[in-house]
Order: sequence, then structure tokens, then C-alpha cells
Amino acid sequence: MRNKSLCGLLVGLLLLSPTGWAAIGAAEAVNLAGMQRMLSQRIAKNYLMIGAEIRPEQANQQLDESLARFESNLLALDAYASGPALEQQLQRVALLWQDYRGLVLQRPERESALRVLSLSDQLLAECETLVARIEQADAGRSASLVNRSGRQRMLSQRIAKLYLALSWKLPQQELQTQFGQAVGEFGQALDELRAAPENSAAIDAALAKASAQWEFSQSGFRLSEDARYVPTLISITCETLFEQMDGLTRAYTGLPL
Repeated sequence: MRNKSLCGLLVGLLLLSPTGWAAIGAAEAVNLAGMQRMLSQRIAKNYLMIGAEIRPEQANQQLDESLARFESNLLALDAYASGPALEQQLQRVALLWQDYRGLVLQRPERESALRVLSLSDQLLAECETLVARIEQADAGRSASLVNRSGRQRMLSQRIAKLYLALSWKLPQQELQTQFGQAVGEFGQALDELRAAPENSAAIDAALAKASAQWEFSQSGFRLSEDARYVPTLISITCETLFEQMDGLTRAYTGLPL
């Protein structure tokens, strides 16, 4: 996907890339593409936190870092991409990203929040397809585990995003259903990761810690069923879950293909 439109979108960002233009393998490509779907949700979460004045200083910093990371990841994935299918999908992500980025850089307002949620879901869907295209090109078991654990990173941020939207009482009927689905998906995938025969002792220990954190988090989730919200607590616990799953994804990335 080495064309003028993408070059224009990414110009000046080369030095931000953690991998530069160095070649990356399939597992790392899955990791970076998976990080893009996580960032689609993390950015919306931070937008809502700023708008609702929940830890706004931390949210502003995290928003800036997330925007820069998304674009630097595009650089690394563009260097990795080969074949028209992958290049075209990366272009779809890049074009949608331009609209999303422009919106979230504006002052957060309730009137714009639903549009942010919608674009974050559209970008998530395109990034999911990007991950699938990369994974299909490499049938290695570790790439699948990287995808699964990387998706947990996304779900930790999606859960926080949807919880914040509910606590801000945004007028969208599907929020509670989407929130319940994300919580269910996280729990199911965590069980599947714990059962993976490829796990090392260190990975098993890390998964046990993540499971304990997940159990604690669910006590806060249940309060939302009674319309009692603790958004600061949930933002912190979901951030801990994200850090744990990010570490696990890096560990799976190091497994042999």
C-alpha cells in the first residue's frame, strides 16, 4: 500500500514508530494490528473520560499517546504489508482513521459522543479484518494466541468505553447490550487462554493474576445493573487488565511459530 495518500497521512511520523521500517514477523504484525483495534476503543474511552471530567489529566495524556501510537503502528504495518488484499485493507483503516482522528481532536461534547462511539466501532471492525488478513497469511499457532490475547487488550478498553458511556447516560439503547457482550467475551476468552497447552509457567502465573483482577472488576460491573456507576474505579481496574493482557500478548509474541 505504498501510495501517495497513505504517505501523506503518515508523513513526519517515521521517528515515532517503535520498529521504524525494520522488517517484522507475522506474530509481531498480528500484535501491532491487534493493538490498532485496542487503540480504536482506548481513544474513545479517553474522549469520554475528558468529556465527563473523570481523571481528565491522565485521559488527555493517554489520548495523545494513543493517537501517536496508532499512526506509528500504521507505518510499521505498511512496511510489513505485501499483497493487494492486505494493502487494500490497510488503506481502508487509514482512510477511516483520518475521520476518527479529526473528530476526537475536537473538544469532547455530549452531542459528539455518539458519533465518536460509532466511528470507534467502525474502526474496530476494519482493524479486526486487518488482523484476520494477517493471521490467515500465517497459520502458526502462536499468531492465533497473539490474536486472542491481543483481543483481550481491546476488550478491556471496550468495556471501559461502554461503561463510561452508560455512566454518562448517553442516549443509545444498544449500550447495555454491547457492554454485556464485551464482558462475556472477555471472560470466555480468558478461560480459553488459561487452557492453552502452549502456556509456559510464567504465562500461567500471569493469567492467574489477570483472572483475579477480572473477578474483582466484575463487582463494579454489577453495580451498573442497578444504575449505580463507579466510573473512576472501572477506568482504573480496566487499565490494570489492559496492562496484564498487554504483557501476555508480548509473551505470546515470543513463542515459536
